[in-house]
Amino acid sequence: MSAPHVIVGLSGGVDSAVAAWRLKDQGYRVSGLFMQNWTEDEQGYCTAAEDFQSARAVAEELSIPLHRVDFSAEYRERVFAHFLDDYRAGRTPNPDLLCNREVKFQPFREHALRLGADFVATGHYARLHDGALLRSVTEDKDQTYFLALVAREHFERVLFPIGDLAKPEVRELARKAGLPNHRRKDSTGICFIGERPFREFLQHYLQPNPGPMVDDAGTYIGEHQGLMFYTLGQRRGLSIGGRRGARQAPWYVAAKRLADNTLVVTQDAHHPLLMSTRLRTCGFSWIERPTEFSCPLHARIRHRQALQACSAEALPDGSVEVRFEQPQRAVSPGQYCVLYDGERCLGGGEIENSVS
Repeated sequence: MSAPHVIVGLSGGVDSAVAAWRLKDQGYRVSGLFMQNWTEDEQGYCTAAEDFQSARAVAEELSIPLHRVDFSAEYRERVFAHFLDDYRAGRTPNPDLLCNREVKFQPFREHALRLGADFVATGHYARLHDGALLRSVTEDKDQTYFLALVAREHFERVLFPIGDLAKPEVRELARKAGLPNHRRKDSTGICFIGERPFREFLQHYLQPNPGPMVDDAGTYIGEHQGLMFYTLGQRRGLSIGGRRGARQAPWYVAAKRLADNTLVVTQDAHHPLLMSTRLRTCGFSWIERPTEFSCPLHARIRHRQALQACSAEALPDGSVEVRFEQPQRAVSPGQYCVLYDGERCLGGGEIENSVS
């Protein structure tokens, strides 16, 4: 009987490369699949060509076949369109979670299975056990936050080969295995779009809508370029110079008033406008729904945030209300709240609003 066939999503990065190497070392029959989800644009920031060359070099080193598939249409329709709609509504979206649900664990997984895979694997720092999604063994690289919207059934026949490793261990394995990308820098920026001057990028798709910028006392400070360009708690890029009577202290975005297109700023990093004890999500995507919510839970409202103690209540409309033991700073509509019960990731939902 031949060894089980695993198709690994090879991105060109070191994590997916080590995932493929590890599986081959364990005796699986391994193939790679490179996804192109963003086409080159006139701004010249897309790294798909460079990423593919890196993935191809890894496949050659491991002597495994490499397939290539273009999901850019699916990405634009299912992820990027929502991303732009959220910005138009003054929210702060996180496309990485939608990307995993709508691309990596739907068309990618289905395409790999059609190619004859028994299993599909990625380089995510996460673990699976009996259908449950578990946090990585190292909190600093845990990526379950980004996987929280994936339906439980889409984790079937999925492997996370590096979920029990820390990043330094992954790089050391890559070096020892002679993988050509063992020193390659980790990717950053928007999922599949990459790192680029963000305001300039958005201006290609959204029209600027300038309006007044006021401080927390209502005093006019200047003009903002458009609420979509700012995030709650943001410090950099406000272009506020020294002001008579103001302290020599940084300014922060405290609120975005959509009704009158006003940006509120403050020099108090923990201004009451920035602090919330409660939030409500839109429809919540459950991987595991608790039978009762009496047990203490934990949540994250952003990647790499320390787990925050909370309680949660599932509401009749499918949303979830989360109450935190400690006030949370800069809870941003459009971002995601992800719930945990111990090491188990229960699911996530887009933040609709918050209460001080």
